[in-house]
Amino acid sequence: MNDLTKGKPLKLIFWFTIPLLIGNIFQQFYSLSDTLIVGQTLGVKALAAVGSTGSVQFLIIGFAQGLTAGLSILTAQYFGAKDYKGVRRSFAISIVVSLIVGMILTILSMFFVDHILVLMQTPPDIMNDARTFLQIMLGGMLAPIAFNLLSNIIRALGDSRTPLWFLIISSLINIGLELLFILGFHWGIAGAGWATILAQLIATVMCLVYIILKVPILHIGRRHFKLVWSEVKAHLNVGLPMAFQMSIIAIGTIVLQAALNSLGTNSVAATTAAQKIDQVATQPLMSFGVTMATFAAQNFGAHKYERIIKGVKQTMWLSGSFSVAAGLIEIIWGKQLVGLFVGHQDMAVLNLSQTYFNIIGSTYIFLSMLFIMRNTLQGLGRSAIPTLAGAAELFMRVFAALILVRLLAYPGACMSEPLAWIGSCAVLLPAYVKAVRELRQRSKDEQVTNGEAESTLENTVKE
Repeated sequence: MNDLTKGKPLKLIFWFTIPLLIGNIFQQFYSLSDTLIVGQTLGVKALAAVGSTGSVQFLIIGFAQGLTAGLSILTAQYFGAKDYKGVRRSFAISIVVSLIVGMILTILSMFFVDHILVLMQTPPDIMNDARTFLQIMLGGMLAPIAFNLLSNIIRALGDSRTPLWFLIISSLINIGLELLFILGFHWGIAGAGWATILAQLIATVMCLVYIILKVPILHIGRRHFKLVWSEVKAHLNVGLPMAFQMSIIAIGTIVLQAALNSLGTNSVAATTAAQKIDQVATQPLMSFGVTMATFAAQNFGAHKYERIIKGVKQTMWLSGSFSVAAGLIEIIWGKQLVGLFVGHQDMAVLNLSQTYFNIIGSTYIFLSMLFIMRNTLQGLGRSAIPTLAGAAELFMRVFAALILVRLLAYPGACMSEPLAWIGSCAVLLPAYVKAVRELRQRSKDEQVTNGEAESTLENTVKE
């Protein structure tokens, strides 16, 4: 376990982020390998089918993943405060809540699969493949939910390295299973779905074994599952806003995906391939953000308020530098990277993907700011504002889907992401400035209180 309340903030943040970054990149291999293998072996239509379901997965599975991330914030605060009984109770509450939510989402989503695909205007030529892939991913969603919960809890205790190793192993297993199921068993697009679910299930088992053998602070029994409503409510107050935030953002993505589907298979394929590059390129930004949630939560629990402010400032500069570098790489070498997925002969798809990179890559700085501010506020237990920021993202994406796509076609769809990031930052920035002021006031109040206590102690000794 790693205590983030002691030592130089930037050094701790950087070394905590590195395993998290590598782990997130390997996590992208789940979807990246789907795209590479499906695109190269099953063709552009199969690739578009996988891509057309991404926003639906984000809506449903993302809700549960946002919930587990929020639940772990309380665990990190208990750990920072050295309340180890609270850590165990928090872990038990997180398990119960995640299991209930996961089961409900699985049942509902499986029932409405066809309705969702029709509502999204999924092109008829990819409808069957899209349905097959989505049914497998949603039917097995308890596997990624369980893995995300256990990974977030382990990271809440300051350990970002162990989940990395489990991700590496499961990602390699995922690639191997996809090749086996698609090329060996000829399962088609279903093979990609089953490989992903099985790999995440294996990662979940690895997390459980590690906790049993190496993390006694997370060993829980029946007594920890005797839940107290006030404690459950405290977790839901942080977890549910983060879950709804993910869903609100996803709704905007679904509306945009429907508009994108209306532009044809080439647009869907170009966006699917380009987004895989985009997801890898933005992992440093996302990883720094996730680190700040744990860093802020632990230090808030330890009442080290000035340390939080210092850590955020330093990380802003570091993450901003990465955002500029990532954007330049995409703008310069975008076509070559997309060619890995669809080949270099389909110029229509390649040209569309370059349009995507020109617009997205030049605005990463806003995404960098968004991740840092949003996750810091969440680490402080302030989940309402990030949810409002998610609503701003929804508004901007809907505006792009309904207005800009009609006016500008594909470039209008690409502009939705930068507009969403700017809208979110417009909400987050004032809230973050207010939070900094309150943290500084808390720090001053504690200094006064500590000074008075020391003065009283000195007078008592003199007497």
